[in-house]
Amino acid sequence: MKKILLVLFLVSINLNVFAQEEETTKYYFVRHAEKDRSDKTNKNPELTEIGLHRANYWRDVLANVKFDMVFSTNYNRTIQTAQPTADKSNLEITFYDPRDMYNEEFQKITKGKNVLVVGHSNTTSVFANKIIGEEKYPEIEDNNNSNLYIVTLKGDAIKDALFKIELLTK
Repeated sequence: MKKILLVLFLVSINLNVFAQEEETTKYYFVRHAEKDRSDKTNKNPELTEIGLHRANYWRDVLANVKFDMVFSTNYNRTIQTAQPTADKSNLEITFYDPRDMYNEEFQKITKGKNVLVVGHSNTTSVFANKIIGEEKYPEIEDNNNSNLYIVTLKGDAIKDALFKIELLTK
């Protein structure tokens, strides 16, 4: 009888372990929206009217995603792009250093979460590539603000996709 109870106990533990789903982490990457290019000396420009429209459009495109975190570099154009989605999700924007992407701390705090990351033409695809472990996506062309990269991690499985989401005009 003790052996039967022990076997039933061990089976129930194993069933619980197998029944637990692995955590899914999903990253959504976008480049900042259209920036003001009127002053070539301005290293931290604001978004243009079209850029502000695109930032709100990203919020609408991603409306069905329940974000747990929103990351941005500490520049006006990326913050302004991230803000509408952060506001909709009642989240604060967390700043990240584009020279230190996907470090252990970032991986730890984002594990099992849905995360929006707003970056730049020379960092957004690099960040996605770093997570997927290959140089799949080239640097974004300077006139392209339409790319949406989605990278999903579940256990050892990694899935990724690139979508081009054109801005609908008013």
